[in-house]
Amino acid sequence: MAHQAHAFHMVNPSPWPLTGAAAAFSLTSGLTAWFHFNTSAVLALGLILMLLTMYQWWRDVVREGTFQGHHTPPVQKGLRYGMILFITSEVFFFIGFFWAFYNASLAPTPDVGECWPPAGITPFNPFEIPLLNTAVLLASGVSVTWAHHSIMQADRKGTLQALAITVSLGLYFTLLQAMEYYEAPFTIADGIYGTTFFVATGFHGLHVIIGSLFLIACLLRQLFFHFTSQHHFGFEAAAWYWHFVDVVWLFLYVSIYWWGS
Repeated sequence: MAHQAHAFHMVNPSPWPLTGAAAAFSLTSGLTAWFHFNTSAVLALGLILMLLTMYQWWRDVVREGTFQGHHTPPVQKGLRYGMILFITSEVFFFIGFFWAFYNASLAPTPDVGECWPPAGITPFNPFEIPLLNTAVLLASGVSVTWAHHSIMQADRKGTLQALAITVSLGLYFTLLQAMEYYEAPFTIADGIYGTTFFVATGFHGLHVIIGSLFLIACLLRQLFFHFTSQHHFGFEAAAWYWHFVDVVWLFLYVSIYWWGS
């Protein structure tokens, strides 16, 4: 940074936004082709391109922030604002699903028997797997907070232990949700109940998988001594995202599993 007279990061030209856009187009086109023509070649291409783009873009950001010194305090401030805005957009993303659920459940139409859950639907018992999943995610929120405090105190061993526990709990949650879906007595095609249930909980499950990948990347970076007690925004962003996922689950559990049953 010695050659420039300001503390901001002038990003070098990068191909990854272009390949990311191509991956997004391939994924949407591939899903359409899969749904209508039962061919998955374009979808597989989009997934491979997306994974390669993610890996190489993250590699570049890690290099810029950890080894090249581009993530100065003003740059970190901008990254924090960006993460806050991203999580805010995610909040409104889930508000749409809750709006659809309450719009259907608070005033059930004659089409669903004027009752909720609709006639013919057997909902999940909220005190079985859903309650266990709630405990798992709450515990993971505690362990990611432990990791944060450990990293601020330069406790390398504690940070690694806490991150490993958080990742394990996230993967366990995903396994439990997959079992729940496999045993579900209804499908996404079963009217408004099936649609709202699987779209809301499914997108939350996707966010848990993304958050787990985020934390796995942080665990690997901690193993390679990338974080210090003063410079660890990559981990903070992952922790913020994980707490957001926890809070969304609490609303899902209370609304769809407990009240909605």
